[in-house]
Amino acid sequence: MKKLCYATLKEQGYGGYLLEKAPERVLQFGEGNFLRAFVDYFIDMMNEKAGFNSKVVLCQPIAPGLAPMINEQEGLYTLYLRGFENGQKVNDKRIISCVSRCLNPYEDFQSLLDCAKNPDLRYIACNTTEAGIVYDPSCQYTDRPAASYPGKLTQFLYERFRIFGKEKGKGFVVLSCELIDDNGRELEKCVLSYADQWKLGADFISWIKEENIFCSTLVDRIVTGYPRSEADALNQENGYIDNLIDTGEVFGFWVIEGPESLKEELPFEKAGLPVIITDNHKPYKQRKVRILNGAHTSMVLGAYLAGQDIVRDCMHDEVIRGFMNKTIYEEIIPTLTLPEEELKGFAASVTERFQNPFIDHALLSIALNSTSKWKARVMPSLKGYVEKFGRLPECICASLAFYIAFYTGDHMSAEGLTGLRGTEEYVIKDDANVLEFYDAHKNDDAAALTHAVLSNTAFWGEDLTVIPQLEKFVADTLKTIKEKGTYEVMKAYC
Repeated sequence: MKKLCYATLKEQGYGGYLLEKAPERVLQFGEGNFLRAFVDYFIDMMNEKAGFNSKVVLCQPIAPGLAPMINEQEGLYTLYLRGFENGQKVNDKRIISCVSRCLNPYEDFQSLLDCAKNPDLRYIACNTTEAGIVYDPSCQYTDRPAASYPGKLTQFLYERFRIFGKEKGKGFVVLSCELIDDNGRELEKCVLSYADQWKLGADFISWIKEENIFCSTLVDRIVTGYPRSEADALNQENGYIDNLIDTGEVFGFWVIEGPESLKEELPFEKAGLPVIITDNHKPYKQRKVRILNGAHTSMVLGAYLAGQDIVRDCMHDEVIRGFMNKTIYEEIIPTLTLPEEELKGFAASVTERFQNPFIDHALLSIALNSTSKWKARVMPSLKGYVEKFGRLPECICASLAFYIAFYTGDHMSAEGLTGLRGTEEYVIKDDANVLEFYDAHKNDDAAALTHAVLSNTAFWGEDLTVIPQLEKFVADTLKTIKEKGTYEVMKAYC
């Protein structure tokens, strides 16, 4: 079989949408699975449905990357989006044709700088992981390239300023997709720090602020990447070899914080895409963290101790699913600010996503670092509910007991703290100080352990024992778990 490229598709008489030539209007730092299944998918759809007519030039953010493979396939790759949607099983296939090429700045830094000469270039997208948006003062302007992503971006922006600095409208819309709070603003801070450190001048700093829009965004799609076990069969079915096949869930949602004018520039709405441009992305982030992530964290530890291993299987158990739904609809949603119907619609999509037959999402992988996850994802709903209603949210409080029960280890090993599910061992993975704490308290009774956990301000940033009745509720639930198990506790709330 021939490799995927435009000539191969023409030989096959491919009749689907392809955009072979268009101006490069988007520069993307990152060529990995997520961006290709998310940002590039949306751009490809805008090209087809709304005449966006834009190619994306990719740039590897680190030295090892996919540039040779992407360029060999002329930027083409097959994307499968799979899951449940409106109660129906979905398995959509699309050849993405918005990518023009991929640069490796570690081999040819000038090729990146040359993109700054392109007057059509308007957008910069990035996802360099949570660790990517950092200010590293060891980076120098003379580095080719700077080690940090914000350093590379500053070098690129300065080249743009040097060429087009006197023209209005030649700055960029920067769409930051990293999973940190206020990702766009944090990226802008790093760029301004480099501009100052490298003494690139007051005019350049003014240009950064006045001619560029750094958008904080919220991204939401599970991307499962290259399907190793299926790749050969899919290539046989397609009649070409694609070494860049990408897979993800059918659900996708993108919130971009930026000016109203971006709605005209970026025709997501015209293309019928689930993208919102707003002046405040935080309510949507709160919705995702509290409902989607909060449902995961409040349910999975108890479900694992009840004998389940995969999220999808939990959704087929009426008790576990009922406990999760009560947590979401009766205890989390009432604490949020977006319209109730919108929140319920999102919650319904979460249930469908958890049932995805194409993703085996292991409970133990979600359980990683559950202490910080419970603090960030569930604790705000607990406090918000108590503040609003003056009573405890019982399912959320039970989830705190599930967390403590899951973390009650048997012994320390080289891998971490080892717990027991019946006679089966499992490894609890968290920060060393968390594991050491639970190892030191593993022989405490329910009351003493609950008090030690809830009063540990290093975990929660505050003393949770001051919340009326919480300590007693959790301790009593922990006793019930030891006597009857987490499943019986869940059953009591369904």
